[in-house]
Amino acid sequence: MTDLIRLTDVEKTYTRGKEKIAIFERLSMHIPQGDFIAIMGPSGSGKTTLLNLLGGTDRVTRGQIEFDGKRIDKMNEGQLTNWRAQNVGFIFQFYNLMPILTAAQNVELPLLLTNLSQSKRRENVKTALNIVGLSDRARHKPREMSGGQQQRVAIARAIVADPKLLLCDEPTGDLDRTTADEVLGTLQLLNRDLGKTIVMVTHDAAAAKFAKRILHLDKGHFNEQELAA
Repeated sequence: MTDLIRLTDVEKTYTRGKEKIAIFERLSMHIPQGDFIAIMGPSGSGKTTLLNLLGGTDRVTRGQIEFDGKRIDKMNEGQLTNWRAQNVGFIFQFYNLMPILTAAQNVELPLLLTNLSQSKRRENVKTALNIVGLSDRARHKPREMSGGQQQRVAIARAIVADPKLLLCDEPTGDLDRTTADEVLGTLQLLNRDLGKTIVMVTHDAAAAKFAKRILHLDKGHFNEQELAA
């Protein structure tokens, strides 16, 4: 299977005063196209930092990040912005929906940065809402929907531009178990039926079992890997 993402000897260091804090030292990994990975680990282990590096919202200190054969660590800010818009969808614990906009309008937001016509944007929004099972909620505002429905709107927004990669940071952390499982089932569907590559950070072992693989990150290194049940 072809690798979509490859990290080679990645280092990430933050400076706080005179102190340098190393998050990653020579971290290497590869993620095949169509994989679904859950990343677990203690607080401060670098999970969210890794997502930010994969999504191009943070920069490596040293090392290489390749996406579909292209070095994103070599891109300038303008190139990264365009690359993200075409290739990456983000899903967060808190849904980050605009409260004054309808579900359809929230989903459409990423497409406003593209050259798509209004009719094509509407078609993409309709398709995305249908995929997450919310066609009947297109005109509803966030306050008129449950937490699980709001997260599925956020998923629709993440996939509306048909990205190859979905990055999920604790996507079910604010949901009860039943609702969380419904949202995770939607992610499984996107992975299985649409071939989306998914990297999900979670502290929830039950959520991690929805992935194909579980990676444990501790002190900047993967120290265990196991196949999900």
